[in-house]
Amino acid sequence: MGRQLMSIERQRSWALLFARLVLGLIFFMAGVWKVFQLGPLEHARKYFLPFADTFLPIWSLWLVGVTIPVVELIAGALVMIGLRVREALIALGGVLVIVTFGHLLREPLFNFSGHVIPRLALLLFLLWCPRENDWFSLDYVLVRRSVRPT
Repeated sequence: MGRQLMSIERQRSWALLFARLVLGLIFFMAGVWKVFQLGPLEHARKYFLPFADTFLPIWSLWLVGVTIPVVELIAGALVMIGLRVREALIALGGVLVIVTFGHLLREPLFNFSGHVIPRLALLLFLLWCPRENDWFSLDYVLVRRSVRPT
């Protein structure tokens, strides 16, 4: 009967896989560099302590500056493998909000088109799509395994 067209559900699952892999890699690799090469303390010192002259308390700059690399590393990995995707995406959304706030605090007309907006677009796409279409995720496999009759 010839080649069968790919179902819309399969197309969606491929779209979700590619979006997860790209977004997960972006955050995971940033986390790898910040945790294992730069170091979380140096990340805070270099990128967050310059905001010490603002109304933000120094302790909050240290706390957030040290935490973000670890969140990017772990949540990026989880998004790539498709495990606890919603929770990981929410954590990464929080990172994007913090980064946006920081840039706007310094430069109210900051251009976000290069970094924040593409990441946010992928993140929103993944959050918006139904979980049951993410066939290539560990979340999907684990749910199917738990409902399978024994």
